[in-house]
Amino acid sequence: MSIYTTPLQFGYFFSLVIWVLLLVRGYREQRLSDRLLGWIMFILAMEMQDYTFGFAGINVMWDEFNGFLRSVSLLFGPVVYFYFLTQTNRSFRLKKSHLWHFLPYGIYFIYKIAFFVQGPAAVESLHASTLDLVASYVMRIAAVTSFAYYLSQCLLIYKRYRIWSMGQFSNLDLIDFKWFRNFIYCMIFWLAFREIMVVLDVILSLDFYQDWWWNLALVAVAVYIGLAGYAQKQPARIDFIPDPTPESQGIAPIQYQETTAGKDARDPEKSALASRLGLLMETERLFLQPELSLQELAQHLQTNPVQLSAAINQVFGKNFNDYINGLRIEEFIKKHTADTNRRYTLLSLALDSGFNSKATFNRAFKKIKGSAPQEFLQGGKEE
Repeated sequence: MSIYTTPLQFGYFFSLVIWVLLLVRGYREQRLSDRLLGWIMFILAMEMQDYTFGFAGINVMWDEFNGFLRSVSLLFGPVVYFYFLTQTNRSFRLKKSHLWHFLPYGIYFIYKIAFFVQGPAAVESLHASTLDLVASYVMRIAAVTSFAYYLSQCLLIYKRYRIWSMGQFSNLDLIDFKWFRNFIYCMIFWLAFREIMVVLDVILSLDFYQDWWWNLALVAVAVYIGLAGYAQKQPARIDFIPDPTPESQGIAPIQYQETTAGKDARDPEKSALASRLGLLMETERLFLQPELSLQELAQHLQTNPVQLSAAINQVFGKNFNDYINGLRIEEFIKKHTADTNRRYTLLSLALDSGFNSKATFNRAFKKIKGSAPQEFLQGGKEE
């Protein structure tokens, strides 16, 4: 054991263990997102395998399995992309029409395996040929292109998902954006770091030990993704489809205005629906439910989410999340005003008003009232 071998061995076996755990949980709970995240962990393990074995003095990959297909880089982008789709849509299923995403890897697999099955002599001949040199450059360009394309698609999904969720959920902690964002940034960091090290290797002819650093970065990324991904919340119902058209997401395009009287007169259906919504909130007080969603609220009003979202946007000038949190904040202020003896903490009043955490409450309060709760209350502000 040494400073070079121990971290890589830990990262390698850690990734394989998380791979198995995610596959087991994914099949047991019928959760495709877990299975795909498991395969992401497997790919990360394969990426660090050569250096892990090399520093440990295990030469089987270069002796008995010389020429065998070891790189799975071309699988990384598609698997990450489909993981994002399944994480944001529990109804998503892989279909035959998705197989084209794996075509580049299939071509590479056939190319490598065709020489490997012919024996060591064929492999050595390939390695000494111009064909293998050209193929290695094509493979590198294809891998970098694949990474860039699929990670950019994941960023697009993340941005659209974030906008969509604002109009669908009153409790955004239920569907954490930070995991998606951090996942993408971790991948970009590691891939950029690796490519920089590749360029430096070409320029400076780095030795095996200097190449160790990008593998150490990969270990750090794998540990974070394994732990955070395994602990990631899994809401039972999310049906986001990364379509740029808002109507396809069950939300209406947001059209805010300073006054609503003229708009209401031109759109009596939305005005009537907004009035029914206000009455429902006054009588049923559904905003006190921390996990209230647009879909559930639409069912109460016997309408569809698109129409309800349009009514909230155009009549109240808010998205669903801000509308519900505004009612919760007014409820919090009423409770605080009534609590003249200050028997309850601000957090307990916030939780009783429908918020599910201190962070969510503080963030929503500052957004809607323009100041932190304590500052607002001490200043005696009322709207």
